[in-house]
Amino acid sequence: MNKLIENSLSKAMDYNQYNLLFKQLVESERSTGEQSPEKVNYTKLNFSRTKRLDKTAKIAEEQIVNFKNNPVKQTWLVITEPWCGDAAHTLPYLNKIAQLSENIDLKIVLRDDNPLLMDEFLTNGSRSIPIVIILDETNNVLQSWGPRSKAATKLLTDYKAEHGQIDAVFKERLQLWYNKDKGVSFVNDISEAILTKK
Repeated sequence: MNKLIENSLSKAMDYNQYNLLFKQLVESERSTGEQSPEKVNYTKLNFSRTKRLDKTAKIAEEQIVNFKNNPVKQTWLVITEPWCGDAAHTLPYLNKIAQLSENIDLKIVLRDDNPLLMDEFLTNGSRSIPIVIILDETNNVLQSWGPRSKAATKLLTDYKAEHGQIDAVFKERLQLWYNKDKGVSFVNDISEAILTKK
């Protein structure tokens, strides 16, 4: 596993590089991976969401203290794709958290370029993203998180139990939930994850 992690880290981007790739994709009306009008459209939508959250996302004061006081040096390796809606609501918060602590180094890799890594972090057998892999100084996996907060996962599970599948109605409902939640559930989950590993 360490070799796989090291190999992935050698290809990883920082948040600025990821956003530059995002911008270039939108400008050229493309997406990552296999091209489709749907993916191109999602990429464009997510770029707008990300830009908005980069400006407006806030982290609660008590959580700021938690992240600033994190004494453990960590790399947060995120598996994602620009067309992923859940990622658009997560990455801006990850970046803000990483900026709070000199002990957190945020790195990003694309799912479809790293299938072996992705397959080590499946969610119920599926390649769901984003996945945050929390690594120690020697690249051992301390913990992983994703693809959604516990609260968003419950929303999905309940909807699936009632309707049998995830559809356009749910996707719209999830977006509204993200807008209302303002990253609170995700930030709480990540704070819990690092606090249990100190």
